[in-house]
Amino acid sequence: MLRRPRISVIGAGATGSTVAQLLAQRELGDVVLVDVVEGMPQGKALDLQEACPLFRSSSRVVGTNGYAETEGSDVLVITAGLPRKPGMSREDLLKTNYSIVRDVVRAAVPLSPEAVVVVLTNPLDVMAYAAWRVSGLPPHRVVGQSGILDSARFRWFLAEALGISVEDVSALVLGGHGDSMVPLVRYSYAGGVPIERLLSRETIEKIVERTRFGGGEIVSLMGTSAFYAPAAAVVEMVEAVVKDKRRVLPCSAYLDGQYGQKDVFAGVPVVLGGGGVERVIELDLLPAEEELFARSCADVRRQISLLPEEELCAGSR
Repeated sequence: MLRRPRISVIGAGATGSTVAQLLAQRELGDVVLVDVVEGMPQGKALDLQEACPLFRSSSRVVGTNGYAETEGSDVLVITAGLPRKPGMSREDLLKTNYSIVRDVVRAAVPLSPEAVVVVLTNPLDVMAYAAWRVSGLPPHRVVGQSGILDSARFRWFLAEALGISVEDVSALVLGGHGDSMVPLVRYSYAGGVPIERLLSRETIEKIVERTRFGGGEIVSLMGTSAFYAPAAAVVEMVEAVVKDKRRVLPCSAYLDGQYGQKDVFAGVPVVLGGGGVERVIELDLLPAEEELFARSCADVRRQISLLPEEELCAGSR
């Protein structure tokens, strides 16, 4: 009998539990849901397990407050951390969420040394960098969820403006997962037609701005971070890994000279498969686009500089 993939989701809040639900619903593997709150991951896991007959899914879902059950995971999904609150920037989260991600990585990675680590905790690119350095894993096996979510938002705003199905809209967002992200209008299409031929410059500029602040818009409306779309984006990534699909997806990946950037995680199109990031795809950018991307990477680097270097060095290789 073939072994089902084991996927551990660390953090059973709104995002983590939604990730677990989608994983079980799509029968992508057995799911371990981890959280420090006693009883909460166990209860959510049991609820999901009881829903599996209705999903027509044979996935097994386990909840735990420890890490023993995660041993041998194929994918570790890190959603643990504080969510954004109104008026809070991603940078405000940095120090607290770094300590959470550090502790998660130290506990989980030694039990699953061959896993691909998918990071969702904000500030995303900085936490992906921290997870890589603390874990000591090769950089291609640590990847952050950013561009899929940002591009999905961009696609929805474009489809809404055009009055067409989102299925026919393709769009791409590069850079850090924050206000300095770079929605690439030139690489965005509706049914193969460049959107610049279909929408006015003023409309496109408004959509680009809304995309950059899409997360903040949701925080201002409901008082906390989004979770449905981020969870769906993570599941796209997990599926690409456990099925070795070699999908071309925009993710936060380690750059070692690509796009003229080194030693930083940022959103770029990658080939994502069973071993993680197989390669970074380099696009031909116009000078203005290159400048925006460089600024976005500089913003990520500035935040990385706030991390304790002595702790990061402990795991890197």
